[in-house]
Amino acid sequence: MSKVEEFLTAKEEQAIIDAIKIAEKNTSGEIRVHIEKQTKIPSMERALEVFYFLKMDRTAQRNGVLFYIAVESKKFAIIGDKGINDLVPENFWNSEIELVLSHFKKREFTKGLVKAIDEVGNKLVAFFPHQSNDINELSDEISKG
Repeated sequence: MSKVEEFLTAKEEQAIIDAIKIAEKNTSGEIRVHIEKQTKIPSMERALEVFYFLKMDRTAQRNGVLFYIAVESKKFAIIGDKGINDLVPENFWNSEIELVLSHFKKREFTKGLVKAIDEVGNKLVAFFPHQSNDINELSDEISKG
């Protein structure tokens, strides 16, 4: 079993997917989590590559958010699409990054991700409220690479 498979149990993965579904009920924003073994490039650079690979830049309002984790490399990033970044303050993601990392240091991977997903969902409501005709544009499943 690889480090990626060991990172979260099936039950923990489901808790994260449930958090994404709950967060997306109140916003048209789209949240994804991607986990991979390692990266040799800076986490933000790799997160951007994954963001485009997952076609997260193709949402109608350009409001996708990616939580990127490289398990063995111990790298983490949160990246938002242009629609979000054009509207939010420069340090918008900092508190969520700090929240996740504070839990990761205690090996509370699921707890950190669930709390940060919840906070991101709450923040996105102000900029991208849920619309009656809103459709789920991106999978809520955790992607692995």
